[in-house]
Amino acid sequence: MKKIIVVVGASGNLGERIVGYLTNKEVEVRAIVREHTNSVRIQRLEHLGAKVYQVDMQEISEMTEVCRGASCVVSALAGLSSSIIDIQKMVLEAAIAAGVPRFIPSDYSLDFTHFSHGENRNLDLRRVFHEYLDKSNIAATSIFNGAFMDMLTNEMPLILFKQKMVLYWGDANHRLSFTTIDNTAEYTANVALEDSSPRYLRIAGDQLSPKEIRAIITDISQTKYRLFKAGGPKLLSGLIKVARFFEPGDNVLYPAWQGMQYMRNMIDERAILKKIDNDRYPNIQWTSIQSLLSEYQKSTKKNEAPHSV
Repeated sequence: MKKIIVVVGASGNLGERIVGYLTNKEVEVRAIVREHTNSVRIQRLEHLGAKVYQVDMQEISEMTEVCRGASCVVSALAGLSSSIIDIQKMVLEAAIAAGVPRFIPSDYSLDFTHFSHGENRNLDLRRVFHEYLDKSNIAATSIFNGAFMDMLTNEMPLILFKQKMVLYWGDANHRLSFTTIDNTAEYTANVALEDSSPRYLRIAGDQLSPKEIRAIITDISQTKYRLFKAGGPKLLSGLIKVARFFEPGDNVLYPAWQGMQYMRNMIDERAILKKIDNDRYPNIQWTSIQSLLSEYQKSTKKNEAPHSV
């Protein structure tokens, strides 16, 4: 019989990619999505080969039925307390009630086990859920991937393409860990297919310092980028307090200060990965920062090229 893997939060960017990698294997994929999920997203999941279940996330019994017979439940939920703690608890209870042996929580972040509560709001939510998860009788595996590398070309203010600068905080030689969303999804799919795996797995598609990133983007673009030090950790912490005072954003997933909190964690010595588990699945082709920036540069030039009449 085929293994059955359940993916919750399957309509999101990461969740859909996890589904895609799983449906390429000899497994049955059940995708749990919210009742109001956009029909286009549902069609995409069905096109990938998943069986889609629109459920009331407040009804544990509904999710329990979907989870029956599954060997692993993968959570790719995104959001604040109501999703990461409340709904994910219900998903976990449904998995346990259905007799599912393994659970992968929605962590997909830097390794927050070395940090303290109060340093990062969104990571604190995951830490609270871990307290509940680790008291359960289900085998769990958390996947830590650093920061999503894809953000280097848009959301993360590290490479400032217009200004031709690489902005950094603290030490220009401190290496930061990045993994693409796609590599994270492929790795997660492989973990879900195993019969057992460690409590924590740590991956990094690439680990480079701001100084090394500056050299790469300078070489790729054939334009000189310069390093710009915005300040140190103490200044960044102060700016976080100011930004949070003027824009609390308690109900906003990614207010400006949330990204600043994440950067403060990334430049901390505690974020350095002394061991990574990339080689657990030798077939995965890890995307480097150089490769990602090269593709971005090509697409940018293509979009800027004059159209022929």
